[in-house]
Amino acid sequence: MNFEYPLATVSWGQEELDGMRQVIDSGMYSMGANVQAFEQDFADCMGSHYCVMVNSGSSANLLMIATLFYTNNQQLKSKRGDEAIVPAVSWSTTYYPLYQYGLKIKFVDIDLYTLNYDLDQLEQAVTDKTRVIMAVNLLGNPNDFDRINDIIGGRNIVLIEDNCESMGAKYNGKMAGTFGVMGSFSTFFSHHISTMEGGMIVTDDEEMYQILLSLRSHGWTRNLPKHNLVCSDKSDDPFEESFRFVLPGYNVRPLDMLGAIGVEQIKKLPALVAERRKNGKLLQKTLYEHPDILIQNETGESSWFGFSLVIRPGSKLTRKSLVVKLNDLGFECRPIVAGNFASNEVVKYFDSEVHGTLKNANHIDQKGLFVGNHHYPIPEAFMALAKL
Repeated sequence: MNFEYPLATVSWGQEELDGMRQVIDSGMYSMGANVQAFEQDFADCMGSHYCVMVNSGSSANLLMIATLFYTNNQQLKSKRGDEAIVPAVSWSTTYYPLYQYGLKIKFVDIDLYTLNYDLDQLEQAVTDKTRVIMAVNLLGNPNDFDRINDIIGGRNIVLIEDNCESMGAKYNGKMAGTFGVMGSFSTFFSHHISTMEGGMIVTDDEEMYQILLSLRSHGWTRNLPKHNLVCSDKSDDPFEESFRFVLPGYNVRPLDMLGAIGVEQIKKLPALVAERRKNGKLLQKTLYEHPDILIQNETGESSWFGFSLVIRPGSKLTRKSLVVKLNDLGFECRPIVAGNFASNEVVKYFDSEVHGTLKNANHIDQKGLFVGNHHYPIPEAFMALAKL
């Protein structure tokens, strides 16, 4: 079905096509100089010291969790059985690495208005067993990191961010994804910038950066500097060092073509986010105080990945009828991320618990959806939404 207002549209121009052609003409498609250039540009854009590109935002989350197990920094190190707190609404691969590395998952409710953590519930959920808090910045909206850091206080808790939906968002002038010890981003087709598939991890910690480099490529030493924080000094003989494995890693490397596209896309990010924010202002003007629908309350400066539409508690409107209305108006729509993930069948495999009740997550799960935002003006879309 073709929609007048799809969830996502392409943001490429001739520059991205030329970048792909340059890689094709080189005959070397595997990870190389273009990926390295994109990593540096991305780190600079985010205000981070280091960046590692991988093949997806899901892989970025996987490597972040793995890195917590292999660090020598006891203040950051995790072990199996440690408790990790997560919001109940996010994408599946926020949670899977926690399960795969044997962490005890604790689901916490979200706020009905921001769609991020219910911060009072988060504060109550933190115990002496809590070792990791995963902050998920949903649909472009950053968390209140001042409050989260107050909740953590002086406790030995590691904050990491799943920022896959919120590239370019800011809180108190600082980029979302850079508040934790590591932050993940996605460059999938439908996200703020697109390299087709792809993910990024940023960190200011040199050891974690080097662990990420090794884990990305088989757990070998080839991409590490001679003097590094992961293993003993590397041999000067490249033959001896070529197949030396020091960590149980993966192969989640991106193609160099993706790096070439990323070099061009990251130049456009400020303008892409600025247009999304203009559209966000129009949404707020159009649907603020709608009798049946809640829109997302902005924390800091949202980069407005998409526009959530949540049926107000007590309204007689049903999600099914809302979907029909939106489709008739030309809007493609989807559930809000994966809804209340704690209600999914796959959770039977997790070592997990629910803190309190997930009242708001359940409401989102049953009565929430989102429509797309774009990197260009869409005034006609808001004229259509005004008819809801």
